[in-house]
Amino acid sequence: MIVYRWGVVEYKKAMKEMREIHSFVQKDKKNRLIVCSHPKVFTVGSDRKKEWGVDTIYTDRGGSVTCHSEGQSIFYFCFVVEYPFVFYKKVREVFSNFFSRLNKNIYFDKKNPGFYIENRKISSLGFRYENGVSLHGVSVNVDVDLSFHSLVPPCGLEGIKPGSLVNEGILISQREVEEEILKEICEVFGESLQT
Repeated sequence: MIVYRWGVVEYKKAMKEMREIHSFVQKDKKNRLIVCSHPKVFTVGSDRKKEWGVDTIYTDRGGSVTCHSEGQSIFYFCFVVEYPFVFYKKVREVFSNFFSRLNKNIYFDKKNPGFYIENRKISSLGFRYENGVSLHGVSVNVDVDLSFHSLVPPCGLEGIKPGSLVNEGILISQREVEEEILKEICEVFGESLQT
């Protein structure tokens, strides 16, 4: 698995470069993972019918409105995918394993895909599949500005608030989160790291 560590990168630039990486995977069949964060931005996937009251960027992923900002770790998967259901199940396993080590109260909601503590959403998932390769991925709120994230309910869900690991008393850095999740991806997908 080839890993790209981009740090903080503008959302539109990241999407353009993710598309280029997606085309590489189609050609050489080598899985690639992008790890990054974005400056403050709201993005909307397939749920475009609502007005959100904030400036948004439309994307080609599934899902509703998502907030990105610094302090959030994002994992964009450009993986060869034969069966989307199997791929998605493995992604869930990666993050379930990671979160279960941090706090036993973190759970996955199948109906409203994401990881939560009570009614606070700390991680969102959104994917697209083209030509046998995945696009987009998973965001984890490590230590974000919750006042900004609260401008819109996470994924437009009523009664759901944004949360973060640090706000829940889980004192962990973005670097630690990213390293642990990379290890978990290697374990679950049977990959080894390349940079």
